[in-house]
Amino acid sequence: MKRVFLIVLDSVGAGAMPDAALFGDEGAHTLKSCYQTGKLHIPTLKRLGLGNITGLEFLGGEQSPLAAYGRMLERSNGKDTTTGHWEIAGLISDTPMPTYPNGFPQDIIAQFEKLTGRGVLCNKPYSGTEVIRDYGDEHVKTGNLIVYTSADSVFQIAAHEDIVPIGTLYDYCRMARKLLCGEHAVGRVIARPFVGQNGAYTRTANRHDFSLQPPKDTMLDALKAAGKAVIAIGKITDIFAGHGVTETILTHGNDEGMRATLDAENRDFEGLCFTNLVDFDMIYGHRNNAVGYTEALNAFDRWLGGFLQQLQAEDLLIITADHGCDPGDVSTDHTREYVPLLLYGNGIKPRDMGTRTTFADVAATVCAYLNVQFKIEGVNLL
Repeated sequence: MKRVFLIVLDSVGAGAMPDAALFGDEGAHTLKSCYQTGKLHIPTLKRLGLGNITGLEFLGGEQSPLAAYGRMLERSNGKDTTTGHWEIAGLISDTPMPTYPNGFPQDIIAQFEKLTGRGVLCNKPYSGTEVIRDYGDEHVKTGNLIVYTSADSVFQIAAHEDIVPIGTLYDYCRMARKLLCGEHAVGRVIARPFVGQNGAYTRTANRHDFSLQPPKDTMLDALKAAGKAVIAIGKITDIFAGHGVTETILTHGNDEGMRATLDAENRDFEGLCFTNLVDFDMIYGHRNNAVGYTEALNAFDRWLGGFLQQLQAEDLLIITADHGCDPGDVSTDHTREYVPLLLYGNGIKPRDMGTRTTFADVAATVCAYLNVQFKIEGVNLL
């Protein structure tokens, strides 16, 4: 019974890519910023070979690493969650998704207001925590929706749970998702509910992403069509708009995601368990919290040790990331970085896989391991 556990450490970048300056990210290095806190303790990842990867030598290499190790370039034109995960699944995006550094066009906002029957506040790039601090009181008073974006291709709607019930907020997001098509087809529409009062507002765990549908099949579709299980943990189902998924397990952060992945390890299935651990990016990277980011990595490493002990003879573990979000960067945006790649299992020879030229090598490897035919612009690393 062959199983693949593909774990994406959301935003755990491994150093600026050669074209990072074009994205305003020259010198970015997520893992190095964590290392420089002096608090990074990841012995299990290091035993696998994380510190043997080019550009990560400062972590300390292992003489006899347990895994095949390397790093990957993103061939797609972007640095966002959707683009990164799509490429991991074999779909390379040549055209970047639209971004709105000056806010969304007024005709889009007007149509959205007409659809929802509510006014719009903000409509500009903003930090998610700061936008509810600055506009929360006005939203509570008027009922108008807080709409904002970032350097990524996102249309975010923040609303107080007592003013706009969760179900209604999700309905508004679905309206926006249908509206934002063609030239305005953003990667994600995101519900950002919050609670609190009198300017002391906090976001809740009821975030939900409404992603653009992939324009063509990915490895998930190929695996499902071949009768394999595709267990999606975290926001994987959202990222792929449900395509190719046979089972969805929604989570509210890393702890739940790790528990769900461990639960899947203790089940019988043939196919892929695809996990996204979001806290690195959502809670720490976007808030420039290097210490929190580092502690989250340490927690994952502690969990990983137990997970490795329970892997079965035919299991393949793949650990990677989808982009960077350097918590030591001058901005709070995603960063254009290499991502680490670790392959571990009984049939995997520990070796240096070097620098891969596309994230799609992961999809090629998964499909080959599970004996599923799918044409991918990637290389099978087995």
